[in-house]
Amino acid sequence: MTNKEQQLQRVLDEGLVAIIRAPSGEQLVEVARALHEGGIGVIEVTFTVPDAVRVLERVRDALGDDILLGAGSVLDAETARIAILSGAEFVVSPVTRRDVVTLCNRYGKVVMPGAFTPTEVLDAWDAGADVVKVFPAEIGGPKHLKALAGPLPQVRLLPTGGVNLDTMQDFFAAGACAVGLGTALVEKDALAAGDMDRIRKQAARFVAKRKEIREAAAG
Repeated sequence: MTNKEQQLQRVLDEGLVAIIRAPSGEQLVEVARALHEGGIGVIEVTFTVPDAVRVLERVRDALGDDILLGAGSVLDAETARIAILSGAEFVVSPVTRRDVVTLCNRYGKVVMPGAFTPTEVLDAWDAGADVVKVFPAEIGGPKHLKALAGPLPQVRLLPTGGVNLDTMQDFFAAGACAVGLGTALVEKDALAAGDMDRIRKQAARFVAKRKEIREAAAG
């Protein structure tokens, strides 16, 4: 397999993409380490974080290949290239921009553009997406995802927004290849308090729930 295929397979095998953001990038290296210690191996640093490039570099230096590191909230090709050069192995966007998809494919990196409607989902897939981020997933919930997956079974869908311990099983049952986890995983109160133990334990809960869902699906 190529490196990109291995990276994509890791996303699919783990099924959980942690999305970390904060008003300050200072503590996000600690957050990433706590998530990893809790069993999360795919972590996305959003470009809404101040000094996101430096945060990416610091997380990469701290955790190396122990995690698959990505960049989120990427809105243009210039930012995508900067993210890749700073250590990102995958790029996520809330929207579909063909120049972003093209650049990521050129560099052999997994790309996950955002979409919501059937037309947007297919446009993102046709542009060369490896996974299409269904966002905001809380608007339509698992029913919306199932409606998208029905006529578009070839598209890998990653719902983001509204996915938590209570809804995760329904999203996977509806056709998600993986899920994006934000504040349900890295809770705002835990982040504000710098409570890395709480973040670590919450990560472990999501990992255990994912295992339970997979085992139940396997019969």
